[in-house]
Amino acid sequence: MKKFSSIRYTFIQSHFYALFLNIIIVLSTLLMIYVIYEPNWLTVKAIFLFVTSFILVSLCVSIYAGIRYSSAIKERLDGISILIKQLAHGNYDSRIELLTNNELGRIGGELNELGQKLQSQVKSLQRMADEKSEYAKSAHKAAVIEERQRLARDLHDAVSQQLFALTMMAQATQRLFDQHPAAAKEHLAEMTTMALQAQTEMRALLMHLRPVQLSGEPLSVGVQHLVDELQQKCSIRFRVHIDYEKGLPEGTEDHLFRIIQEALSNVLRHAEAEEVSIVLQKKAHEVFLHIGDNGKGFTVDHQKKASYGLKTMKERTEELGGNFAIHSKQGKGTHLDIRIPT
Repeated sequence: MKKFSSIRYTFIQSHFYALFLNIIIVLSTLLMIYVIYEPNWLTVKAIFLFVTSFILVSLCVSIYAGIRYSSAIKERLDGISILIKQLAHGNYDSRIELLTNNELGRIGGELNELGQKLQSQVKSLQRMADEKSEYAKSAHKAAVIEERQRLARDLHDAVSQQLFALTMMAQATQRLFDQHPAAAKEHLAEMTTMALQAQTEMRALLMHLRPVQLSGEPLSVGVQHLVDELQQKCSIRFRVHIDYEKGLPEGTEDHLFRIIQEALSNVLRHAEAEEVSIVLQKKAHEVFLHIGDNGKGFTVDHQKKASYGLKTMKERTEELGGNFAIHSKQGKGTHLDIRIPT
């Protein structure tokens, strides 16, 4: 049914409607002649043959005319639709060729102007990101103090409490060891789990002690160093594909690096994943970043509201004029896709 609602079939239907009106007019005219003059040549058979021939010829003409005159409009509408999709996906340098001066031509021209304005806005956003990066460097000392305070809170709220609970359980296990060996064994298993959780939390917090900026390194080198460091400290398998050379402003690369840091930190702290894939590619008009894991996953709508890390990554992406998308299901892992126009 969707096919019959297209612009081409709408044109054909309009021609059929015109055909129907013409048939009514022809029949009315023949009837009037027959009533007034009653000519010998105007018989029922003659009327039937004439009307049938008229309908057959007009049907063919209507179908041809509908297809012929709708093709140009359909082509223009398809071009406009493709341009809108390109703009929606961040390809702001896409343009449509203007061939006519009618309404469709004006719409195409306005969409070209919209794409040009969006492209200018993206450049302005990236320029602001560069300026913001410079301001961040000048305020580095204040950021270090704030980061230390945040880490102190996280250590107190997470690792410190886990270590305290671990100490209490160790003391209780020591008292139970001789009298209740089975209970002591269960406590030891719980202690092992808690120690692993504390270790994972500490590794995630240590990631945030890395420099806020790349310190002059290209983004691809900084990402590879970060992955190599994590590979040595945890049992997660990393699959990394980097097809990118330095070609973005420094502020944009800093934002992307911080997004990757935050994403890997979330994987360490929450995902319980065994494998993580990282893809960083420089395409024709965009930089594509994908981070996926095979962990326990979560409900996206609920977690977006509660997670500070996801909110921060989304804000950093939008500051660069990019698109942020996250897909996750319980037991199906989490996949993060980011596209930054260049």
